[in-house]
Amino acid sequence: MAGSMSLQSRLVSSFVGGDRLINPYQRPIHHLFRCCPGRKHVSMQLPKTLSGLTNLIFKRNLDQVSKSGRKPLRPGKVSPPRPVPSHIQRPPYVKSQHPPGIASGPEVHDERGIECMRASGRLAARVLEYAGTLVKPGVKTDEIDEAVHQMIIDNGGYPSPLGYGGFPKSVCTSVNECICHGIPDSRPLEDGDIINIDVTSYLNGYHGDTSATFFCGEVDDEAKKLVQVTKECLDKAISICGPGVEYKKIGRTIHDYADKYGYGVVRQFVGHGVGRVFHADPVIMHCRNTDGGRMILNQTFTIEPMITMGSYNPIMWDDDWTVVTEDGSLSAQFEHTILITKDGAEILTQC
Repeated sequence: MAGSMSLQSRLVSSFVGGDRLINPYQRPIHHLFRCCPGRKHVSMQLPKTLSGLTNLIFKRNLDQVSKSGRKPLRPGKVSPPRPVPSHIQRPPYVKSQHPPGIASGPEVHDERGIECMRASGRLAARVLEYAGTLVKPGVKTDEIDEAVHQMIIDNGGYPSPLGYGGFPKSVCTSVNECICHGIPDSRPLEDGDIINIDVTSYLNGYHGDTSATFFCGEVDDEAKKLVQVTKECLDKAISICGPGVEYKKIGRTIHDYADKYGYGVVRQFVGHGVGRVFHADPVIMHCRNTDGGRMILNQTFTIEPMITMGSYNPIMWDDDWTVVTEDGSLSAQFEHTILITKDGAEILTQC
């Protein structure tokens, strides 16, 4: 999940945090965002080596039809959060009822920790693979949430997004122009849609985080190309990882490749350390950057590029979670949790 808060993947990778932004000179943060209710205002905190705190204010007419003739995404009805059996271990942030703090320091594991990460990663990957088979015209994203929720708890896990900083559902479903953190609702998928499904499972005290973008019915060639290139951005970034490699090489690799096709690279949501906590250091920027730091043996983190056909500038809906492109252009995303090994990187979230 992207960090925006979060996730961190909003986390900023992508999620939303508390009412007050943390001073970047006090503690590092992967991604911290906050939306002011009633305003399309995304506050973003980036590493101090970039620019510290940046405020982005965007305006958009939600009734506007995109150039492709595709209707803009609109919010549907959100069902109540789904129950989790009492015997299933919950992440600490669920009990606290408060937005989780930002964990400083990398997630580096011993042999037991690595095996736990592999297990949580495998579960997330299997759930994502199953969720992708449900993507068909007429299927509601809330139905996908129900299936993801049930499969995770049936396997003894907890759906990490549920209750994270107030997120109401068990998976993120981001359709068409939605960059990340889409809340599953009553909207039926339509022929020609693309949808990113972002699954994180918490199993035996460890999080496994992954996402992929799927086609719904007959998708046009432009959308297929965007999705293909986004997947290739992730694959190329993973291929350069290994002990001692600078984190900033990930952003350069992704940005250089996206530039070849004239695509935008979302700056405001990033990858993040993941393991015993949902979001931790380091911040993984997907664009060119000057961040310091190098990869460490036995470290785990996510890479989750969000690539757009048009503007990469984000607008947050009034639900304080859903983030869409400024101009309504399509956005695609893929994500893996990886383990840094002596030979490079092991993908933990694949079947």
